[in-house]
Amino acid sequence: MADKRPDVLLIILDTTRRDRLSSYGYPRQTSPHFDTFAQKATLFERAIAPAQWTVPSHASMFTGVYPSTHQLTQAGERLSGSYPTLAEILQVEGYRTAAFCNNPLVGVLDNGLQRGFGEFYNYAGAAPNRPDDLHKSQVRKAVARRWRRFASRVSNTFAHSDWMFRTALHPRFAPLWTRYINYKGDTARSIDDLIGVFSQHRAGGRQQPLFAFLNLMGAHMPYHPPQDYLDRFAPEISRDPAALRFMRSFNADAARWASPTDPPLTEWQQAVIDGFYTAEVAYQDYHLGRLLNMLRTSGALDDTLVLITADHGEGHGDHQFFGHSFVVYQELVHVPLAIHYPDRFPAGIRATTNISTRRIFHTVLESVGIRPPLDEADPNANISGLTLARATNGVPDIEGGLVFAEAFPPMTMVKTIQHRAPALIERLRLTQVRRGVYLDARKLAVVGGQAEGYFDLQDDPSEMHDLSGQHSAEVAALQAIIGQFVAAAQQQRPESIADAPVSEDVLDNLRALGYIE
Repeated sequence: MADKRPDVLLIILDTTRRDRLSSYGYPRQTSPHFDTFAQKATLFERAIAPAQWTVPSHASMFTGVYPSTHQLTQAGERLSGSYPTLAEILQVEGYRTAAFCNNPLVGVLDNGLQRGFGEFYNYAGAAPNRPDDLHKSQVRKAVARRWRRFASRVSNTFAHSDWMFRTALHPRFAPLWTRYINYKGDTARSIDDLIGVFSQHRAGGRQQPLFAFLNLMGAHMPYHPPQDYLDRFAPEISRDPAALRFMRSFNADAARWASPTDPPLTEWQQAVIDGFYTAEVAYQDYHLGRLLNMLRTSGALDDTLVLITADHGEGHGDHQFFGHSFVVYQELVHVPLAIHYPDRFPAGIRATTNISTRRIFHTVLESVGIRPPLDEADPNANISGLTLARATNGVPDIEGGLVFAEAFPPMTMVKTIQHRAPALIERLRLTQVRRGVYLDARKLAVVGGQAEGYFDLQDDPSEMHDLSGQHSAEVAALQAIIGQFVAAAQQQRPESIADAPVSEDVLDNLRALGYIE
């Protein structure tokens, strides 16, 4: 008898700002396909990414814990094996696990984010691989494997070498690797391949359920949208020679993609970058629509758990920062999230509770009926309590709208800025961890433990007006909450809980299911 558990599709719209999607109020129709999907799903108004950049944010969604706990906060680090990932758990429980990844930080670096995927199709880097590679001759397969291993070693060397990383960012070299080694992957091919795999899976009797993970990089720098999309979504600059020259220069200087804007960008420069970015968001939505249309017309959408979110957003000079390296302002951590699964998530609901996207981990497991045999001390033990379904059905959410975001600065970028503009390091406190805490409509951002801004997001969604001077008592209370959060998160680290007693029953269950030996 075929396994009746639902298929699961997790889609990450990498570097996609929530406020650039028409579902969330953007005036131009940049995301009609996402919008149509969201109308039949539960749309989350206040979804907060646990981190401001790719690696720690993906690690949190894959493990269910905040960056201060999983500690994968740098490109050259590796995720501890002490926490099973979502893919590992689903694989042990009988799921076919397949990834279609366009981000080299997830698909190329040896950081542990590929764990648990029986099939990992990587579209980024110098040695992409696709499902049709399975049909190549044995000789071609062997050559491809050797080439991929070599390319992976080179990529990981860059992640560990400051001077190689800085050299790659130089305007002479950035246009080469962004164009010719698939830095942003291949959106169209990854969608084509996922459609093919999913269609074959559904047509083949479906003897085991499928967990598919898709990462799309279309909205990431550098911006090269098709001309017709630029004409539609940025007509005021799409044919302007000065705008095109500026974007060619900006695209080539990769070090600027994640650096503070010093001096600040002019309004015209920001408008040009925003226009190109918006066109990229819309073009990516077109390809997303092809996948969603297949799910809808095949009937797969009726019984597949589909989650669409972003790992983080992007800064375009907002708050004097560009990219997504250092801060926890809304343009980086306030992300889109829509979940379609009629059994758990009502259609047409717009959930307004603050929630963390790290709870995607718990949501998937609860929705498919899996509860890993975890000790009560494990932060993920309460799968049923942490599912996001609780934020939609009128039951008070277990976290009460209390959510955190953490910005551990990528040290490769810090060292690059040290060579370009060293004075910025101390002035903007770029080596210090930033955190944000949300409670209802209020948010406190801190850097190095000191308040950086206190905002009423209901009246000031762009965080332009710091209210900390007027609400010192509230700021102090939220600072204390952040301190308690950090202490608790560090206590939940693998080395901190390793000495905690674990019952023999739990250990026996873990061994039986293959989580430990």
